[in-house]
Amino acid sequence: MSEIVNLPGVLFAITFLVLCLSALVGCAIRQRRRPLAEDERQDLGVVQGAAVTLLSLLIGFSFSMAISRYEQRKTFEEAEANAIGTEYIRVDVLPAGDAAKLRRLIRSYLDQRIPVYTTRHDRELQQINAATAQNQNELWSNVQVPAMSQQRP
Repeated sequence: MSEIVNLPGVLFAITFLVLCLSALVGCAIRQRRRPLAEDERQDLGVVQGAAVTLLSLLIGFSFSMAISRYEQRKTFEEAEANAIGTEYIRVDVLPAGDAAKLRRLIRSYLDQRIPVYTTRHDRELQQINAATAQNQNELWSNVQVPAMSQQRP
């Protein structure tokens, strides 16, 4: 079931077909029944109005949640980009050899982080996260030695 959610085109086509079939079945049933009386038609109008109102509220809330999630994701991406940029600049404090090595590691880390925002597959995301964690550990271990040798603010 989760695989079909990752394919929005297929999900749209299946949903569209199911809705079309439902409409056809409803029309076939409607033609076999007797015509509605005037008071039944008025009741049906009230029920239709309520259903359309609830549907519009549901659509509105769905769009609101999607927009807020998009804004939150944009904010997280921006914060991560700023943190990586700050780290890249602060490497200048270290000795030249260590700084060059850490810059290469930071570029490698950045190359691993970009696919996180473009992939749609959980398995690929897990692999990226594992490689990122390994890269973070390597970055940290390479920063600790020069930082301990230079005990200055």
